[in-house]
Amino acid sequence: MTEPGIRGKTAIIGVGQSPYYKRGKSPDPAFVLTLRAILNACADAGIDPRAIDGFASFSMDRNDPLRMSAALGLRELRFNSMVWGGGGGGGSAAIAGAAAAVHGGLAETVVVFRGLAQGAMRFGGAPPAQYLGGNFAFMAAYGVISPAQQYAAKVIRFMHDHGVRQAALRAIALTSYAHAQNNPNAVMYGRPLDAETYDASRWIAEPFHLYDCCLESDGAAAVIITSAERARHLTERPAYILGAAQGAGYRTDAGSFNGPDFASSHFASLAPRLYAMAGVTPKDVDVVQSYENFTGGVLMSLVEHGFFTAEEANDFLTPDNLNAMGGKLPLNTSGGNIAEAYIHGMSLIVEAARQIRGQSPNQVRDAKVSMVTSGPMAAPVSNCILGAEETL
Repeated sequence: MTEPGIRGKTAIIGVGQSPYYKRGKSPDPAFVLTLRAILNACADAGIDPRAIDGFASFSMDRNDPLRMSAALGLRELRFNSMVWGGGGGGGSAAIAGAAAAVHGGLAETVVVFRGLAQGAMRFGGAPPAQYLGGNFAFMAAYGVISPAQQYAAKVIRFMHDHGVRQAALRAIALTSYAHAQNNPNAVMYGRPLDAETYDASRWIAEPFHLYDCCLESDGAAAVIITSAERARHLTERPAYILGAAQGAGYRTDAGSFNGPDFASSHFASLAPRLYAMAGVTPKDVDVVQSYENFTGGVLMSLVEHGFFTAEEANDFLTPDNLNAMGGKLPLNTSGGNIAEAYIHGMSLIVEAARQIRGQSPNQVRDAKVSMVTSGPMAAPVSNCILGAEETL
């Protein structure tokens, strides 16, 4: 198979966010939040918003590109795309699509975004239409009606098979909350979490305590992608896209919990492709932003990306090892979906770029390779690796 040719050909030149709010608390609709994030990304990149000529998003985002084009005053819309699937599995895939569009000459300046204000959507009232048949019809009869219940079964099987203890999940949650205390934009800024509070919190669906579950948030985040050549003239430190992969393995979404890789985050087939494309190994990665729908997805994702074996998880997953200040594998350095905001993982991509640019609220020293894993367990999943100029 011909090796994909996007390594180092494109770069993120600007990042932007709106304020983040607890679900249903935003004073503005999703469209306004999204425009605000895009305008902030343009200001960060030092470009006129009218220079944008493409949009890419995921998770059935409702912010229509034509409407945004009119609001931003775009001269021409040359590219727009949407990645199938719910949740955050398409976040890095949207990065891949934007990078491919720029490298292929379909557009010059593409915004990857996600915006939502959940007061009038999400799981208020009846379940979404996609859950009314198929797997939902099978599981509801047994009382399995929430994402936490569905994913808990996968994680507890993995923990049982490999002897992983609850403390490993607790370390992931504590790390996200600790990093959020240095991030004023985080919803949980000023609300630290300790081990005693985690242990005393209520069960949602074993092995998930309350603090193992992502937030539900209103807000928007965006990044701007252009060619590497143009990026060098626009910013002193672009975050180059070294690689991005998406997809799923054999029969990943087989109905009624019948997938052969049931106890999995579904990255086993993607991780080797991503590393080969980016030209790096797990040992080269300086910092990871791993989508936390639930902490168990992070656990399995890190294993499937080769940072440690499942049997090493208990020793590796400690707050000291995951901390941005000298940890072996700094993790979710903005607070992640658990403590910054749940923008379906788009904020993780913003933070990955900030780490390469030296602008994180919890900056990892000399970070040159930054990874994002998007949507573990929410197949199809995706991942990407960003690098500093020294990695090219």
